[in-house]
Amino acid sequence: MFTKKRQDSPEFEAADLTILRELVNPLNDKLNIGYSLAEARLPISMASLPHSLKATELYYILNGRGILHINDSSAELNKGDSALVPANAIQFIENIGEEELVFLCIVEPYWTPELEKVS
Repeated sequence: MFTKKRQDSPEFEAADLTILRELVNPLNDKLNIGYSLAEARLPISMASLPHSLKATELYYILNGRGILHINDSSAELNKGDSALVPANAIQFIENIGEEELVFLCIVEPYWTPELEKVS
């Protein structure tokens, strides 16, 4: 059985300017899985920088409202919504709500710095 406390994963500012907390990553947690799970935060009126990953990413919105931009498409996301970001797509998300935007990111294959390119 694997368990981990949220507070055991420190926050850091990602290259795209989101505030990330890697909750599960096989590189850090010695797990035999092909994906990672992170919690991302974006303050009011902020947007992440355009970036791409050489991996598929699934977002699940925990709190707030945002607009996710993927290549030439955009969609509003609210609490309880999810969205799939294809590998190699140019993406960014902006907080359009009146509270912090908080979302989960599942990345497959699991996130490593080499997979990410900020535009």
